[in-house]
Amino acid sequence: MSLPAPLRRLRPGLLVPLLAPLSLAACSVMAPEPVWELAKVTAGVASMAISAAPSQSSNTVRHFRGGLTEVCIRYDTDTPVSDIVPALQAELRRHAIDSRVYDVPMPAETCGVWLNYRAQIDWDQPPFSSQYKPFVRLAALSLRSAQGQLLSSSHYELAGGFSAGKWTTTREKLSPVVTALLTGVDTGEQPSAASQNTRTPHQD
Repeated sequence: MSLPAPLRRLRPGLLVPLLAPLSLAACSVMAPEPVWELAKVTAGVASMAISAAPSQSSNTVRHFRGGLTEVCIRYDTDTPVSDIVPALQAELRRHAIDSRVYDVPMPAETCGVWLNYRAQIDWDQPPFSSQYKPFVRLAALSLRSAQGQLLSSSHYELAGGFSAGKWTTTREKLSPVVTALLTGVDTGEQPSAASQNTRTPHQD
């Protein structure tokens, strides 16, 4: 490398101290960009981990002991969640309960126990994505007898922001709610004596 005339007149031993500050200055200019990119990636990973955390049930009540083997699901045309019925049926099967879906009004006497549901969605951008996608923000499940008596109910609700479970699947969100609906125990709670000694609903 050719040096400017003033530097060529200096002794070689003096060039290192003179050029070292220039090298350090160049490094200090380049350093912030990789650090900023690392910070963005770290924040994205943390956000994704929080939003994929397990969901929870809440506000569960139950007035029967259990022992269900079959329920009928009343299809709700006002719920804009396409995968909610398959998710409910999959979770019911996990509890060894068969299900039938009716998308037209049927006499209540058609089934001994009916499962009713409602859900609301919201829109946001998942981590590492620029596209807005829907997610389940609120869901309510209930079991009723053919006579209309409330047998049990349970809920899922997203608190908002970076809430746990925001981007989990519909089935993952409903899984603890279905379990609570059948057992009377919310996520993380211990079953009480009352929930273990209530009567079994009549099934036709």
